[in-house]
Amino acid sequence: MSPQTSPVDAKAGSPAPGTAGSAGPARPAAPTVAAVVAPGERPVLDAAALGSFSIIHRSSVPEAVRTVRERAVDVVLLSAAYCASERPEQVDELVRNFPGLPTVALVTRHDPRVSETLLRLGATGIREVVDVTAPAGWKRLRQLVAEPATHGAARILSPLLAALPEIPSDARFFLEVLVRLAPDNASVRTIARRLHQKPSTLMSRFVRAGLPSPKTYLAAIRLLYAAQYFEGGGRSVSDVAYRLDCSSPQSFGRSLRTMLGITPSEFRRRFPFPRAVEHFLANLVIPYQPVWSGFHPLQSSSRLRRLEQPWAVRTLPGSEAQFDSSC
Repeated sequence: MSPQTSPVDAKAGSPAPGTAGSAGPARPAAPTVAAVVAPGERPVLDAAALGSFSIIHRSSVPEAVRTVRERAVDVVLLSAAYCASERPEQVDELVRNFPGLPTVALVTRHDPRVSETLLRLGATGIREVVDVTAPAGWKRLRQLVAEPATHGAARILSPLLAALPEIPSDARFFLEVLVRLAPDNASVRTIARRLHQKPSTLMSRFVRAGLPSPKTYLAAIRLLYAAQYFEGGGRSVSDVAYRLDCSSPQSFGRSLRTMLGITPSEFRRRFPFPRAVEHFLANLVIPYQPVWSGFHPLQSSSRLRRLEQPWAVRTLPGSEAQFDSSC
């Protein structure tokens, strides 16, 4: 069954207006919802999503699970009326294997069967219920869907910015954009364009400051997302590779060997997300705190002090720590 996707704002994710050195806030892509609802419920859900989020319609929970493994999904939506016949173990697999992915029960009508289904869904671990039989329900759904879209980024930004509390506003903005765009972008050129900067200019500022390159930071942050995607055991190495928009699992493996000298399976075992964050901060952030405190990545007039500290991530001879160009 091919996915049906509702329209979203055509400008979502487009560069914010501005000039080099004074970029406006980058607009993230609209959240994506995998929805298991009745065919008759789809049109009204599509209308409610217009301009707020996109929808991939699936006809069963197992199909939704496959979509979550293969696509970038922010929320799973299950109609309590339509999913009454779904086996509890199938819903349980979804909730258990993807603990960081919100699963929401949608109430479109009230009857005894819906109430019974809500009880069964609650027993599998689903805690969010949105009743759209009242107008306020659709507003609540839009708010709920919008929140998880930045959850993965927030888990990275929170410890990162806590380790760099006294950095200039443009440095903070750079890091926020880098973290938010990292899952879907392996190229610094794309990041630079979003910031209205020339890639060569941006990279030269890091070199002059004595910092690891933007490529290194981007590659390391993408590994933090990989650690998140491995949580719960619901995704395979191939799933994570394609979720990071790598051309193949092999390119993902090459990137890991370049950066850490280990295989994806070893990374999954040795670097759960908290450990991956600790490693990232210890090697790329804390040694460079004095530099970041006065660093202006988006301003050409920066006068920065060099700090000679080695980047502890393993690199191959003659190469820079970064993701494979096809990953």
